[in-house]
Amino acid sequence: MGPKPVTCRCNGGFTFAERPEVEAPDARILWRADLDPGTLTVRATPIATGHPDAVPLGALAPWLTVVTDGTGEHAVLSDGWRHLRIDVEHGSLAAGDAVRLEYRLNGIASAEPKILPLRRLIDLCRRRRFSVSLYPPDRRVERWLLVLRVHDALSAGASQRDIARVLFADAPERGEDRRSDSLRSRVRRLVVEARRLAGGGYRALLQQRD
Repeated sequence: MGPKPVTCRCNGGFTFAERPEVEAPDARILWRADLDPGTLTVRATPIATGHPDAVPLGALAPWLTVVTDGTGEHAVLSDGWRHLRIDVEHGSLAAGDAVRLEYRLNGIASAEPKILPLRRLIDLCRRRRFSVSLYPPDRRVERWLLVLRVHDALSAGASQRDIARVLFADAPERGEDRRSDSLRSRVRRLVVEARRLAGGGYRALLQQRD
């Protein structure tokens, strides 16, 4: 049997907000479909487990989290680092051992961001693992982590000079004017970006990936 849906907790930008004490690799956050353009919208119909089109819910259970709200079921398949988002507009992912999924795709621009997630889902159902080749590394992650560290430092009351000294251990001495100016400018940009993302700009990151 597939997992039983749990009650949905809604908060700004997401359908399901994980508890803040949960470690990032274990957290399951379900963003709203309008913020996550790769969300697959499906209809789920019970089907025999051995059918070629069957999605084996039991086999996917280790990665599957399903939540419900007034509009239906919302699901995420995740190993902590890679994820797939699914909205069930009809049927249920908790109604049997396997389901057949009908995918709702339309248009050109609207369908394009869903093609890769659909390939990932098909591959996961066939191989029972998340294929590394379908999740290429994102070159922006290192910068986002740096911005997150800057935000944490600001929240702790650190000055921009403190941030420069801690994050950039080889920060120039005061006499090195050119390097000092460059570093101050870099830290200022990071501070601006940290405040922008913390103010709600983080939601746009979902629309920039893949």
